[in-house]
Amino acid sequence: MPTRIADAQRRSLSDPESFWAEAATAIRWTRAPKRVLDDSRAPFYRWFPDGELNTCYNALDLHVDTGRAEQLALIYDSPVTGTLERFTFRQLRDQVARFAGALAAQGVVKGDRVILYMPMIPEAVVAMLACARLGAVHSVVFGGFAAPELATRIDDAQPKLIVCASCGIEATRVIAYKPLLDEAITLAAHKPKACIVKQRSQLTAAMVAGRDLDWDACVASATPAACVPVAATDPLYILYTSGTTGQPKGVVRDNGGHAVALKWSMQNVYGVQPGEVFWAASDVGWVVGHSYIVYGPLLNGNTTILFEGKPVGTPNAGTFWRVIADHRVCTLFTAPTAFRAIKKEDPEGKLIRDFDLRSLRALFLAGERSDPATLVWAETQLGVPVVDHWWQTETGWAIVANCLGIESLPVKHGSPTVAVPGWDVRVLDEGGHEVPRGTTGALVCKLPLPPGSLLTLWNADQRYFDAYLKEFPGYYKTADAGYIDDAGYVYVMARTDDIINVAGHRLSTGAMEEVLASHPDVAECAVIGVADELKGEVPLGLLVLRDGAARTPEQVVQDVVHRVRDVIGPVAAFKLATVVKRLPKTRSGKILRGTMKKIADSQPYKQPATIDDPAVLGEIDASLRDVGYAKR
Repeated sequence: MPTRIADAQRRSLSDPESFWAEAATAIRWTRAPKRVLDDSRAPFYRWFPDGELNTCYNALDLHVDTGRAEQLALIYDSPVTGTLERFTFRQLRDQVARFAGALAAQGVVKGDRVILYMPMIPEAVVAMLACARLGAVHSVVFGGFAAPELATRIDDAQPKLIVCASCGIEATRVIAYKPLLDEAITLAAHKPKACIVKQRSQLTAAMVAGRDLDWDACVASATPAACVPVAATDPLYILYTSGTTGQPKGVVRDNGGHAVALKWSMQNVYGVQPGEVFWAASDVGWVVGHSYIVYGPLLNGNTTILFEGKPVGTPNAGTFWRVIADHRVCTLFTAPTAFRAIKKEDPEGKLIRDFDLRSLRALFLAGERSDPATLVWAETQLGVPVVDHWWQTETGWAIVANCLGIESLPVKHGSPTVAVPGWDVRVLDEGGHEVPRGTTGALVCKLPLPPGSLLTLWNADQRYFDAYLKEFPGYYKTADAGYIDDAGYVYVMARTDDIINVAGHRLSTGAMEEVLASHPDVAECAVIGVADELKGEVPLGLLVLRDGAARTPEQVVQDVVHRVRDVIGPVAAFKLATVVKRLPKTRSGKILRGTMKKIADSQPYKQPATIDDPAVLGEIDASLRDVGYAKR
């Protein structure tokens, strides 16, 4: 007998138009779509081409109009400033309408771009929704991004206006944003008409006369703006992701398909009902922040949490448990690196016992590969389902997940479970042919992609085609490698450029990382392929030990070398590992394996714009020199 998830998947792929037409009835349209899928310009597909709506209305005004006006919409919890603020749907709607009026007063209209360079404060959410209210296209750039990187985004998006805060705040420092913005505008060929600056009490920014405007003053004099209907196919936002050429790729998300997919995902993937409290512990600068701090929860009538802090250090490894207990969170979504950090500082989970976590029903992990050891630790400590799920900036929502709102399937550690309805996941070899079950290859998704995925790249249709569609005609290239087992469970093993070739054997660094992470004294790890004259490449493991490790670094290295040999076999040629203090990561927690590989191979590299702390690269260089690499 087919399972409920299998039946939903079958319907979504055999008759996608009927499946998504049904899902679209959950959205309030100003003009309901009569056509579901436009394939006239394949492979440039469009969903609900004749529909019209306003995303902000569906996220805020609709709930005010239908009985949720006094329900909490947003909770701002900032341990770094000691601030707690709560906004009902009515209060948030009113603030958004007034700031939309402030944007309109500066000439922002439907189709204009607005760059948001903001920390995790309520004004960031207000600004995003205010742009959506006017039909303007927002592009959030992670607060604190380097000026040259911000300048490239300004030139690409050509915003009419930029919204900025005076500073961002971390556990031990205040980061001035305005000087970075000023430098970026100097570097950029395109000059915005104006900048609206939110002055934070921790640091007051210098203002440029004739260009810069004070947020509070603009809002005080603004007339609230109404929602502007837009075509379902009109862009809602541009979100830049790093490109291999150094030129950022501006992922374009539409209004209609995005609203339909995200609202559907809240109830069907995450199993969250309207009125419940949902927390995505991410940042609005990343896709998770767009999809599941702002739009998804609010479209679904949930209370969402905006958290300005870190999983450790604000003040300790118990801060996540405090937030869950204080606000009665039912579902937490975060990155595996957050749990590895917590596990490193509190390996026995002692701080968890200090809080009442009975409201928590599930933990979802995404953003990088979730090693089984971390999943098992979280399952053991929390006693709730821990769901590893797989998706990307480009897809906007989950490709593969255990869809708790449809049917909870048995967990297989190392797999994010099965393809989500709407996603047709295949595994291809280098020639574009499907491979047998259990064989590792390129993970791809058959076109058309479901609603909510990227439409194209901003002003770069050919680049979109070349980057994602050209290599495997008829498929979207995820650039991830993995396999599908006989039961349909998908295993995402590595980025395709993390598959290393050891003496002719194609091996997954992710599989080796699983073995390393299973050691009880290893808190975090990464495996990279380094150049070798004899074998082409050989694997090198980098280990971060947990606090209070029982064995010495030398013993742990010896242990993991033997473990890889026992589990994967001598073919892996895994003979070398080293202990490091920490691993270089992006601010979203992704480990910079490619950069470490370049350091090890003594190749030139550019400091990634998204790196959390550049100083760690020097530490890695020194550690790799100690084991005979990074010989510059």
